[in-house]
Amino acid sequence: MKFGAHMSVSGGVQKALERGAAAGCDVIQIFVKNNMQWFGRPHPPSDVAAFKRGKSSFASIFGHAGYLINLGAGASENRAKSIKSFIEEINYAGALGLPFLVLHPGAHLGAGAEAGLRQIVAGLDEVLGATRKSKVRIALENTAGQGSCLGNKMEHLAAIYDAVAAPGRLGLCIDTAHLLAAGHDIRTGAGWDKTIRQIDRLIGRKQILAFHLNDSKTGLGSRVDRHEDIGKGRIGLEGFRHIVNDARFEDTPGCLETHKSEDLHEDVANLAALRSLVRR
Repeated sequence: MKFGAHMSVSGGVQKALERGAAAGCDVIQIFVKNNMQWFGRPHPPSDVAAFKRGKSSFASIFGHAGYLINLGAGASENRAKSIKSFIEEINYAGALGLPFLVLHPGAHLGAGAEAGLRQIVAGLDEVLGATRKSKVRIALENTAGQGSCLGNKMEHLAAIYDAVAAPGRLGLCIDTAHLLAAGHDIRTGAGWDKTIRQIDRLIGRKQILAFHLNDSKTGLGSRVDRHEDIGKGRIGLEGFRHIVNDARFEDTPGCLETHKSEDLHEDVANLAALRSLVRR
């Protein structure tokens, strides 16, 4: 895998590249706007130009959609904002030349999984229709299944894939902490292979565009989403050894989403831990 981390765009989107280089990243994930606000402003042309000049220093740079977006919601003001916000983010990602945006599928908010999945499909169809000229793909992220969040079962993601009008615009982002919390025992090589075989059977492993490499504070099947530093959680260092050495994903981005300080020393340590596991 190609290792990296989520980087802040505070001070300008190009600053994420400086932070990523300082931490030793091969790949970077960013938010294309403030992730806790519905709407933003286009990045200044000078910042976009600087970002594009620096992109070639990394194997991959991709985006993550804002946390407010919930395509699983029923008809409401928040659903309308979610769709409008996501369309805006896809356009921002396109302006930056990002290949895809990672998206949490959504939460059904009590309406039930079947109804929530229908809403997600309808929302994706509306968003993809409004951005049909865009090259930006949507990488659906598996979830821990906390609350009414959908995506903890691979069958949820497969159902979305099977129903959307433009499945070619979709992909997957697989989060290791979420896998464990959702009940996939990836701590052994056999367990990891079983999970990848399920993804391959239901959707296709070649649809995996990126991994989120996070250890988990919570245990197998907890359905609680809490990220931990590599090797310090319930997956453990040995659990990551077979993951990072899976030859099927040699060129796939693997991004940290763990807690960090301003000096990024946690990212540096976590990246070193991952690289120490790679067989030469």
